[in-house]
Amino acid sequence: MAKPVTSGMIVQFTIPFETLSAMRLRTMTKLDLPAGVRLNQIAGWNQTASDWERFLEVSPEGCFVAELNGQVCGTVTTISFQSRFAWIGMVLVDPQCRGRGMGTNLLQRAIRHVDDQKISTLKLDATPQGKPLYEKLGFVAEYEIERWTLRRSPTDAPKASGHHELTSPALLESILKTDRDVFGADRSFLLKSLHQDAPDFTVGVWNGSVPGGYALGRRGLFADQLGPWMANGAPSARHLLEAFLARSSRETIVVDCLKSNNIAGDLLRSCAFTYSRPLTRMYRGPNDYPGRPQVLCAILGPEFG
Repeated sequence: MAKPVTSGMIVQFTIPFETLSAMRLRTMTKLDLPAGVRLNQIAGWNQTASDWERFLEVSPEGCFVAELNGQVCGTVTTISFQSRFAWIGMVLVDPQCRGRGMGTNLLQRAIRHVDDQKISTLKLDATPQGKPLYEKLGFVAEYEIERWTLRRSPTDAPKASGHHELTSPALLESILKTDRDVFGADRSFLLKSLHQDAPDFTVGVWNGSVPGGYALGRRGLFADQLGPWMANGAPSARHLLEAFLARSSRETIVVDCLKSNNIAGDLLRSCAFTYSRPLTRMYRGPNDYPGRPQVLCAILGPEFG
């Protein structure tokens, strides 16, 4: 049996090598949410139980876990965006089980699920550690992403306030329509969920009838996260970033910024953000719906696109 080892608030499990032959892949259920949060805590990722619930709500048959002796030790999720392309995320393996093929088996299970749905394109955001595996499975690089982090002292972080002007339903619909063009597919089900949880983070900038930019955000496990963040120019990008910083009361803020977007990078540096780590946007199959990454400052997140 797996023996639990407590490290702070995170419970890790020591898995004997001989038990790895007993690995079982199955569909994820809501009962697995605590296990998913445990794994992303171990990895230092920012997802909450609400994020895991989003996966199961929109893709109940497309999320999987790897189990050893009844203990969930690995996960993978998939989401289809209008069948134009599917997204793979949350490829997590307990550190005690790494290097034994569990991540590869989970990834292959996810790919088989998407192939069964007759979706020809797969996308994901790869860490440097995962990129070689994805390349072996036929994924190629599309563009580079960088995570930037702001750490504020308790005195520098604004106090929580409910007095911010909230986005109207009409403006939200305009944001969702613009995002379909920018992202390459309709993901309004995800953005509406983010807006419902954190409506004060949703901001739009319009120049007359022309959308100048928009931003949404969420409250993660250890940080508030800005994204998606889209702007047609520096003034709109600055307005959206400053609005988010004023509305977030957390000491830590993270942004997954497109490396090619110099406007966003310069703004983040000017606001005391520091570079944390790289990601690579990758795809497998035809890239018929690339969206408009040239106007995107930051993605929603590597788990969602």
